[in-house]
Amino acid sequence: MGGDADVEITMVSEDNFLLFTPMLPQVASGMIETRHIVMPIRTICDRTTFYEGRVKNIDPYGKSVDLWGTREKRGISITYDFLVLALGSQTNFFGLSDVEKNAYTMKTLGDAVVLRNRVVDMLEQAENETDPILRGTLLTFVIVGGGFAGIETAGEILDLLLDARKHYPNIRKDDFSVVVLEALGAILPGFDEKLAKFAHEKLLEKGMDIRLRTAVSGFDGTEVSFKGLDGGGEDAIRTNTLVWTAGVTPVNTIKRSLFKTEKGKIVVDGFLAVPEFPGVFAVGDCALSVDPGSGRPFPPTAQLAEAQGETVAHNLQALIRGGGMKAFTFKQKGQMAVIGKRTGIASFLGANIAGFWAWFLWRNVYLSKIPRMEKRIRVLLDWTIDLFFDRDIARMKLFRKSSAVEQRGLDEVDDVW
Repeated sequence: MGGDADVEITMVSEDNFLLFTPMLPQVASGMIETRHIVMPIRTICDRTTFYEGRVKNIDPYGKSVDLWGTREKRGISITYDFLVLALGSQTNFFGLSDVEKNAYTMKTLGDAVVLRNRVVDMLEQAENETDPILRGTLLTFVIVGGGFAGIETAGEILDLLLDARKHYPNIRKDDFSVVVLEALGAILPGFDEKLAKFAHEKLLEKGMDIRLRTAVSGFDGTEVSFKGLDGGGEDAIRTNTLVWTAGVTPVNTIKRSLFKTEKGKIVVDGFLAVPEFPGVFAVGDCALSVDPGSGRPFPPTAQLAEAQGETVAHNLQALIRGGGMKAFTFKQKGQMAVIGKRTGIASFLGANIAGFWAWFLWRNVYLSKIPRMEKRIRVLLDWTIDLFFDRDIARMKLFRKSSAVEQRGLDEVDDVW
């Protein structure tokens, strides 16, 4: 919107930072410091009035958004002329309540920190455990989901275990196990078949256990049960640590809203607008955007959300200043994944790359996408230090923050989105 003083932009987010999620698994393994992949929103969006809060209700008829209050502050009602919904997604447990209760996830910065502490905690307990069965349970780490998040998390956990074991003289390489359970017939769906096969073979060489066509049916905190989709009965693995990366679903705020949804996502038109409510747009994981060529929804990726954001910005400007809106079009630029120390796969500009150069390309591309130069330098220093020094195995004892509850009434705040 440039320097247009007549336009006021307001943003609401539960966190006051942008999380650079591609590097989240490296935080979990201790390669990158926690604060180095977060960018404070106030330092990025200069012209934005920012509210750190949780959305309670969206009223598209009254054109208002209500935020929950806390013990320290009142709830707020913000009115708008134009609304952009980009609430993302949450972990999908597919109705497995025991898994939801006992599993670890990899969705937020807190998830990565908690998972790293868990891995180090298991090493500490196993080092002095004399019962071989209990030791095996402690040192078995199961990751459910063979997509980007699952494979990259599994690779980083394995690298952390391999690097840290020198400090635990009673633990041998054969004592720990990293297991990936995937319901599909191959890992990293969406990649070229040869690249996915290369990644699979490399991970097996490093000692990872990958089980395809396998569906998890439960996890009680000490044992994960599963069954093969190609036949066979129930089986189980004894483990104290299960990481769930098997899928996402739109947030509950969207599911219980007044917007028309399909599979939990807001139905949008070709301009990414919500047809029933003029001036409302939706982007990212919470929007059901369909590829006109294939008739199928676009895959929920970061580059898709980034491209949608640019289209919505153009269309908002057209609505405010006059002009024609443009339909959303998307062409995937490529995809990349790191599968362990100095190894990766990439499909970039029509070329398939595997091994060291794919890993090198991944680092350069994602480093360039970090919004602030200060953070780029910090991440680069973390990577450099990792080349010469062992990873820190100190376990930071953290406690979960209690959930916010509404305490006071709502105040009206008039803002334009």
